[in-house]
Amino acid sequence: MGMKSRRRAKIMAEMNVVPYIDVMLVLLIIFMVAAPLVTQGVKVELPQATAEPVESPVEPIIVSVDAEGTFHVADGAGEDAPVDAPTLQARVMALRMNRPEAQVLINGDGSVPYQRVVEAMALLQAAGVPGVGLMTQPAAP
Repeated sequence: MGMKSRRRAKIMAEMNVVPYIDVMLVLLIIFMVAAPLVTQGVKVELPQATAEPVESPVEPIIVSVDAEGTFHVADGAGEDAPVDAPTLQARVMALRMNRPEAQVLINGDGSVPYQRVVEAMALLQAAGVPGVGLMTQPAAP
């Protein structure tokens, strides 16, 4: 009599992790898409404070941006004519050659778009100015 040998199926004791990997990838994609949206919706109220004026032994170089977005350079001698971007850079570079210790301040009109003030900062950085200050008016009591 022939006995057929029966093979017993081995029980698999390993856990299938493929579904968990799929879930983790979907969660990763959701967080990558949602993270920039969360940071853009933050409302910020800037504090108002009175600041003491900074005293400097040398007259500062003042770059102004008026309400129309036109640049002006005041060198302390009363000259404050409108200038374009290349002229702004050239004048600031020349003034800094004569007075390297002079501070460079930006006086931006409150109604001018912020982009225009950033452009002035970029032009000053390209002109070799290591740092700029922003001029403000004292807060109302």
